[in-house]
Formats: sequence, structure tokens, C-alpha cells
Amino acid sequence: MNLELDDMKTAWQELDRRIEQHYALNLTIYRGGKLQDIRRALRPLRWGQQAQVVGGAALILPFARFWVAHLGTLHLMLPGLMMHVYGLMLIASAARTAILIDRIDYSAPVLQIQQCLAELRLWRARVEQPVFAVVGCFIWIPLTLVVFAALGADIWVHAQGVVWSFIASGFACLGILYAIVRVKGRSAVENNFVGRGIRTAQSELDEIARFERE
Repeated sequence: MNLELDDMKTAWQELDRRIEQHYALNLTIYRGGKLQDIRRALRPLRWGQQAQVVGGAALILPFARFWVAHLGTLHLMLPGLMMHVYGLMLIASAARTAILIDRIDYSAPVLQIQQCLAELRLWRARVEQPVFAVVGCFIWIPLTLVVFAALGADIWVHAQGVVWSFIASGFACLGILYAIVRVKGRSAVENNFVGRGIRTAQSELDEIARFERE
């Protein structure tokens, strides 16, 4: 009788071991598939940052030449310098985002990956996108002034009222952005700002976490 009980106990232990192995294998396969989906989800964001670096670099050289060539003319030097700085902002912002993406260790525990994604989301939602949204309301003004000056038409000299109307339009745009945030709510606006890739990646990680808890 004792022998039969020992055999049954051994059989149950073996069954438990096989079930654990089967679960571990399923978890590994499931996790691997989901992590691959996360990589794919973040890939367009990485490509976007590469394109942003190229765009920023394309702005720096011509506008640097412009403002250096107009050091003695403040109303032309400042717009050129602003566009130069904007190009540097594009590059710096893209570099920061790329660094945050590279910090993600897909072999790490889910919690650690979630923390990395949360940091990336925070940077996109609370720093990068709001800053560029505000700057975007005004950056077209120095761009317009520089382009027309390069074509031989100095808007500030010949039509200062137009420049002031440009500035007023920039503040109107800023007011519209503020109204959108107030109406839709900050969290809803931020959710749109962070991008589809990050939202998808966080959703996939949540599914892995739920699977591991079950």
C-alpha cells in the first residue's frame, strides 16, 4: 500500500513538473512573440527619429550661413539664428528619443521594460511634443522672413504690419492649442501625442504581464 502511495506521489510530482515545463515553454513562446510585436511597433518611431535628424541637419547649414551673413542686420540675423536653433532642437530631440528606445532590454523582466516604455512615453508626452507644438505655432514666422529675404524681399523693412500679424497668428494658434487641451483633457491629448507605436507596445507588455500572472 505504501509503495502504491509512493508511486502515486512520484507520478503526481512528475506530472506537476511536466505541467510547469509546459507552462514555461508556452510563456517563453508567448513572450517572444509579443516582444517581437513590440519591436515592430516601435520601428516606425525609430525611423521617424532618423528622418528628423536628417531634417534638422538640412536646416542647420543654410540657416547658419544666412544669419552669419547678416550679423549686422538684427531683424534678419535673428530669424536665421532661430531656424538654426530649431534644426539643433530637432536633432537633439530625435537623439534623446532614440536613446530611450535603445535602453529597452527585451531580455529583462516585464516590469523593467514597462519602466523604460513609461520613461519614453513621459518624454514624448510631457516634453517633446508640447515643446514642438508651441514652437510650431511660431517657427513658420522666421522661416517666412528668411525665405523672402533670400528672394530679395525684406518683409520687416517694407511691411512690418504683416510681421506683427504673423506674430498675432502665432499666439492665436497657441490659444487654439490651449483650448483643445482644455476641452479634450490633458490625458487624451497626451495619448494622441505619444504615438501609436508606444501605445501598442505598452498594450502588448500588459498582455504579457497578465499571462505571467495567470
